[in-house]
Amino acid sequence: MKKAIFAENNLEMLLAQKSENLKGRSALVCGGSKGIGFASAIYLAEMGAKVTILARNESDLQEAVTALPSPNPDIKHSYIACDTNNIEELKSKIIAKQSEQGQPYLILVNNSGGPPAGPISSAKNEDFQAAFYQHLIVNHTISLLLIPAMKENHFGRIINVISTSVKQPLPNLGVSNTIRAAVANWSKTMANELAKDGITVNNVLPGATETDRLATIIQNKAAKTGSLLQSVTAEMLHEIPAGRFGQPREIAAAIGFLASTESSYITGINIPVDGGRTGNL
Repeated sequence: MKKAIFAENNLEMLLAQKSENLKGRSALVCGGSKGIGFASAIYLAEMGAKVTILARNESDLQEAVTALPSPNPDIKHSYIACDTNNIEELKSKIIAKQSEQGQPYLILVNNSGGPPAGPISSAKNEDFQAAFYQHLIVNHTISLLLIPAMKENHFGRIINVISTSVKQPLPNLGVSNTIRAAVANWSKTMANELAKDGITVNNVLPGATETDRLATIIQNKAAKTGSLLQSVTAEMLHEIPAGRFGQPREIAAAIGFLASTESSYITGINIPVDGGRTGNL
């Protein structure tokens, strides 16, 4: 009985500590209406952050923002509906939202859906250009907007959701393998420059995670090879030592840690969250 009470009290204490970790800080989560982005927004909100989610579809955003928890009733989460292909609109909307809420974003989660699958030998120049813009230019633009306030507060967390392909290129993801590596090196360079300012820049590398993108990859591979969906799924699972796909919240947990005060001496690294799938350290 005493053990049960102790365990219950300990859990309550841990939950209370979690909800205080990012109290008073604001976070901007890109691609925050679905999948890993949405799971990350929930996790950061549970940690006490005031969260703004950014995505293209306003109806999806409206639904998602109402699902974000608020440990403090005074915290009001929000969203930005924007097509990131329009850089000037993106910048103006972020600036306006910061002004509206009266505090800067000190936590940034750069997250965007991956480029379409396909072999690199058949990729077109415009495929690389579009992916480079979507993943690197947009990340860089948003980061430059937020870094001055991060420096002023001597606290900042920039977390990029990319891919295990930066460690081990994945078959049939030619454009993604190339662009994700560019983002990883951009991130490491930024981390080295900003470390003295109390700003960390890190990458989370999701493995096969149960999202809409994974379902699309499985469907496309099945259609291309003439295989059953179950066969394609089984083949992918066979490559994962954990024997299962990841859950978005498991990726979000890594993002939450990197956003926390406890991660202050971790910067410029890649963290695979992939059930052991990546074949190197």
